[in-house]
Amino acid sequence: MNKAQILIIDDEPQIQKLLQITLESNDYEVIQAETGKQGILMAANYSPYLILLDLGLPDKNGHEVLKELRTWFSKAIIILSVINHENDIVSALDSGATDYLTKPFRNAELLARTRAAIRNNQPKNDLPTETFDDLEIDFMAGTVKKNSEILKFTSTEFKILSLFAKNEGRVLTHQFILKEVWGVGHQTEIQYLRVFVGNLRKK
Repeated sequence: MNKAQILIIDDEPQIQKLLQITLESNDYEVIQAETGKQGILMAANYSPYLILLDLGLPDKNGHEVLKELRTWFSKAIIILSVINHENDIVSALDSGATDYLTKPFRNAELLARTRAAIRNNQPKNDLPTETFDDLEIDFMAGTVKKNSEILKFTSTEFKILSLFAKNEGRVLTHQFILKEVWGVGHQTEIQYLRVFVGNLRKK
């Protein structure tokens, strides 16, 4: 079983080391970035289960990094910051942070919040099939049935439909969908996505 990967975006060596030891000793895989720009790039390349983000970065304000990540990154982001002002906490949560933890923090609390964030941000289920009214999606076989009749889908259409089905009830940005289906580098081709979604709706 693959370990859940966590990206740490923090420029403090002591904090980086503490987080690495704490998380790796609890069976998480850790990758690290020291700047906001590097963190955004690593998030795009690795798509970690969770991001631990410091607000005080050397190149970019952590709030800006959070907002930029939330244009396409839908998984959990926990803020780790020495700032404990209510306005900053509310602003971060309103901008899409999953949780906010003030430094210094207790390791047990960090791990508990990490587990909760990852658990609550998992896709709805990992079942081999999913049914929505008269529509049945078989993720293993790669088939879609409507009223028990198989519909013809291209591989790309099936990827998009599967992504929607596994994230039912969540808001998915254009950038996130483009990255998940076509990969990094295609996150601006919104019109391309609209064509495929239009075809899905017709079918």
